[in-house]
Amino acid sequence: MLSAGFTILPTLSFKQESPFTQLRGGVGIFSMQGGTIGWYTTDNGILAIDSQFPAPASAFVEGISEYGSGMERVLFNTHHHGDHVGGNPVFQNNGYEIIAHQNVPELQRSSAIASDSEADQAYPETVFSDQYSKRMGNETITAKYYGPAHTKGDSVIWFENANVAHMGDLIFNRLYPFIDRNGGASISGWIELLETVYNEADAETLFIFGHGNPDFGVTGDREDLMVKRDFLTKLLDYTETAIQEGRSREDITDRDQFEEFPDFVSPSAFLSLSRNIDVAYLELTSEE
Repeated sequence: MLSAGFTILPTLSFKQESPFTQLRGGVGIFSMQGGTIGWYTTDNGILAIDSQFPAPASAFVEGISEYGSGMERVLFNTHHHGDHVGGNPVFQNNGYEIIAHQNVPELQRSSAIASDSEADQAYPETVFSDQYSKRMGNETITAKYYGPAHTKGDSVIWFENANVAHMGDLIFNRLYPFIDRNGGASISGWIELLETVYNEADAETLFIFGHGNPDFGVTGDREDLMVKRDFLTKLLDYTETAIQEGRSREDITDRDQFEEFPDFVSPSAFLSLSRNIDVAYLELTSEE
């Protein structure tokens, strides 16, 4: 089995002329291979969120100069998975300070050991426990940790003035998500996190998502968070009811769609309802 940290998630095709897309307030996204990179530029510096893999990281570092420059370079990792940290060495070699939640280096290192890829890593140099804020230009950027969800190291990165938030893999937009049990995931914690973030946002908040169904994309509003919340709630309710009915694990996981969520797609066996149900089963029964 592939290590959770270095599984290459399927790259879905989005029609776009450039991997760079400007959103608002100096914030944009970069899509090539892996989890969506967020970015913010000023005349004084460049801030990036997640690093994809070495090749797209190099393309980002080279291309972002068209949007901003300056001496300060900052990279936030939303979590430790390889399609979000695989390009870290490229950023580090170009002078970026890497920042993440304090659980990320441990998780990243464990995954690297399991996949024999320790030599390919660049780890966060600055870590935080609850939140970390910095000022760039006229923007305040805050990374916040809400507890175990997709992993035990996920951060949401907020841009205060632009009213934009990068969710990392806390949102697989209309995709069956990866629930990294080995990385400390909690489905119940994920549900609570989404409700908390929803309440901290407003109707105008623009969200950036780690991955998305091509028909829905990798940006959206806070109502998209509720779709994921409702899916995860259904996932736990379905699994718990089936367990109480005495059904076997094999029977419970033999399902490929919930009728309430017809837009959710499974681009591979790795991202499937069956795998999601299996993780829910393990969380509810505490089995390994």
